[in-house]
Amino acid sequence: MKIAVVGTGYVGLVSGTCFAETGNTVTCIDIDINKVTKLSNGEITIYEPGLEKIFLRNLREGRLKFTTNLEEGVKDAAIVFLALPTPPGEDGSADLKYVLGVAKDLGNIFTDYKVIVDKSTVPVGTAEKVHQAVAANCKVDFDVVSNPEFLREGVAVEDFMKPDRVVIGTSSERAKKVMSDLYAPYVRQGNPIIFMDEKSAELTKYAANSFLATKISFMNEIAQLCERLGADVDMVRKGIGSDERIGKRFLFPGIGYGGSCFPKDVQALIKSSEDVNYNFQILKAVEEVNEVQKLHLVPKINAYFNNNLAGKHFALWGLAFKPNTDDIREAPALYLIEALTAAGATVTAFDPEGMPNVKLQIGNLINYADNQYDALLNADALVIATEWSEFRTPDFEKIDAALKNKAIFDGRNLFEVKEIREKGYHYESVGRP
Repeated sequence: MKIAVVGTGYVGLVSGTCFAETGNTVTCIDIDINKVTKLSNGEITIYEPGLEKIFLRNLREGRLKFTTNLEEGVKDAAIVFLALPTPPGEDGSADLKYVLGVAKDLGNIFTDYKVIVDKSTVPVGTAEKVHQAVAANCKVDFDVVSNPEFLREGVAVEDFMKPDRVVIGTSSERAKKVMSDLYAPYVRQGNPIIFMDEKSAELTKYAANSFLATKISFMNEIAQLCERLGADVDMVRKGIGSDERIGKRFLFPGIGYGGSCFPKDVQALIKSSEDVNYNFQILKAVEEVNEVQKLHLVPKINAYFNNNLAGKHFALWGLAFKPNTDDIREAPALYLIEALTAAGATVTAFDPEGMPNVKLQIGNLINYADNQYDALLNADALVIATEWSEFRTPDFEKIDAALKNKAIFDGRNLFEVKEIREKGYHYESVGRP
């Protein structure tokens, strides 16, 4: 099948590459000529484990192509995916200017039937708006489908190739057949393709991410309570996670969620609710809890240093909002950096993938180390913000030699409390005695 993917950001590049991996011919379109040139030359523009290998293979075998020309990219395609940014506005609403702008252009280009697929996370009612934008200039039949993505950064290739489910919103039998044929190779193990109306599909994506964000904020509230009552959040987590109605996933406390999806999607669902005069109280609380949780370590650090951080130097392990990605959007580490530097402290950070993006955003506000141990040199304490695997079993002799004080503030509960304290550390984590 011939496919066009408009937008080569995270979702567009992963989707286009994975569609090519099952034999489809895919043309990815982007207005950024520098990005298109890099991708055409085999230079991948995002970090995602497992993606580069199949990207290079499909590029080499001619199934994956890139262009800045929208008309050239879509003219032979049976399906056109819109994987465009929908950034949040000041009021939390999703900005559809990129999606609707391309939709308007497509109406002038189409000369035969095509299926247009909203792959971007978009508010309820977007499929209708896209249909109207295309129809304003289009003289042939077409259908607009909602097909939200459920990709987890760090395991996105696996998620795409072996999805838990594929959600497709369409009222067209013709489009349903096209989409069924497209996704058949990805659900051979029996996971469902769930067909529904367009509005339900659009809401499903927001509901899924908002529910997961709710689980995270709930556990962070439980962690706050554990610290005040002397309970252990790890024991509570295991106790409730064994209940199959609750499940074990997304119950790990920490210093809040970040990234490109949860913060934006929670905000957008709150705004969509307000637009229909509904007060989504739970989600407002989820958002408030998360904002507080990002700075959960700061009072602990202040208390240890007698509320005087001026002149103190901190090592920071982790900048990305989660491991196995270079995504720093809404990363808790950035909030910690802001708080520490505002108090007069300095920071040297290390992250396996996130440092280039942080440099672009905050420049030389902090220092950057070549490895996790260099970050520790002459630091008054270590702060951990991201649970990269290489941070879980470090060489404590190297840590001892580098740190001025044996003090660790762990926002991801990487170490066992008893073991780390037996090593002589002042150790603060989240929700544990």
